[in-house]
Amino acid sequence: MNGGFSENLKNSPLGKSTPSVDTYTPSLLHSLPRATTRERTGTEPAFHGEDVWNAYEFTWLDRSAKPVVSRLRLRIPCHSPCIVESKSLKLYLGSFAQTRFNGEADVLKTLDSDLGVAVRSPLSVELIPLRHLDQLPPGLPGVCLDDLEGEFTANQPDADLLRMEGDHTVVHESVHSHLFRSVCPVTGQPDYATVWIAYRGYPIARRNLLQYLVSYRQHAAFHEAVIENIWHDLMRHCSPLSLAVHGFFQRRGGIDINPFRSSENEQALLIRLPRQ
Repeated sequence: MNGGFSENLKNSPLGKSTPSVDTYTPSLLHSLPRATTRERTGTEPAFHGEDVWNAYEFTWLDRSAKPVVSRLRLRIPCHSPCIVESKSLKLYLGSFAQTRFNGEADVLKTLDSDLGVAVRSPLSVELIPLRHLDQLPPGLPGVCLDDLEGEFTANQPDADLLRMEGDHTVVHESVHSHLFRSVCPVTGQPDYATVWIAYRGYPIARRNLLQYLVSYRQHAAFHEAVIENIWHDLMRHCSPLSLAVHGFFQRRGGIDINPFRSSENEQALLIRLPRQ
């Protein structure tokens, strides 16, 4: 592991026992440079995209000290110099719990200012009423790969599994798998996700694509790096005319992270899957 990256992680709260703070403390936020991770994995940011973070355990006090609760959605551009270490974000958001604010606008202004400094970039901050949480979509567009049979013996990413199939007819399709798993590079805890892929180009062999996705099962990397690696492998081995990869990771500490990378300048799918 890169020395600077390792030292930066060492200074973060990830993997450590940390006390909860319930009064506003912006210094709890810990930034991690994207460039360091990309240098380690050898990926170049030749894509567009964003990271969509949803926090479901966010509360603060209004002017009369009455608690207010809301879902928080953050949208961080993939070209921001930094990301926020997820446990530090959980601790930071927890520090709002016993702090009075003048209203939602005051909360949003505070979040936007603090998080903009942490990621060193403008970002989108949105409070979503809880009544909207039951509005789940019918499902992801496209074909689910999970019923395909095959040998699934690789436990580290193996891009050589990727294959093309059929004739040289350009297709425009989307596929997804709920079987994805990787592990946290610091704690070793499993990270479960649904991975959605949309592309235009010659057909990618679906069984091989599922085998490739399953090969991440013991791979240690952060969510953003995992999705970027998948995007790069597909571009290199399958040469699609356009490609989008979206990871919908399950919650940790009340927060889910959904990285989206695309060859086109388009937005992430702003949906919440049933497992989230």
